[in-house]
Amino acid sequence: MERRDPYRILQVQPDADPDVVKAAYRVLARKVHPDAGVPLDEYGERRMTDLNWAFATVRDPVRRQAWEDERRRTPPPTPAEDATHGAPRGPLGADGAGIRLDFGRYQGWTLGEIVQRDPDYLDWLRRHASGARYRDAIDILLRSHRGVPPPTERYRR
Repeated sequence: MERRDPYRILQVQPDADPDVVKAAYRVLARKVHPDAGVPLDEYGERRMTDLNWAFATVRDPVRRQAWEDERRRTPPPTPAEDATHGAPRGPLGADGAGIRLDFGRYQGWTLGEIVQRDPDYLDWLRRHASGARYRDAIDILLRSHRGVPPPTERYRR
């Protein structure tokens, strides 16, 4: 069975009206489609492929019902399996200070440079959807910047 969840990919409720599903697809596709002027990198290509698959699954009543039936019969994924949605993550505990932003007012800056100059911006970016792929690295950088030990060290005492 396909482990991806089309409702999460499209950011709609499972009982969403077909018009809502179509509108959600159009809004999300407009953000990552290569014709929108956004250079298509590996993440954008994967995201567009996922959006197309999710929309094709949810808009067709027969495919939607088949997917729902299969979902009810299949156990949920375990943490050891691949993620079912969301941005790709780096290795746990990796310091992302060298990661460069490719958008926004700090375009071209590394996360390490931004945390020194404007940690409040990184705190905002961590919560915003556009920063989802950087969330783990930002958490680590903000903790070290604020002097908060990592969770594993806090609870060892």
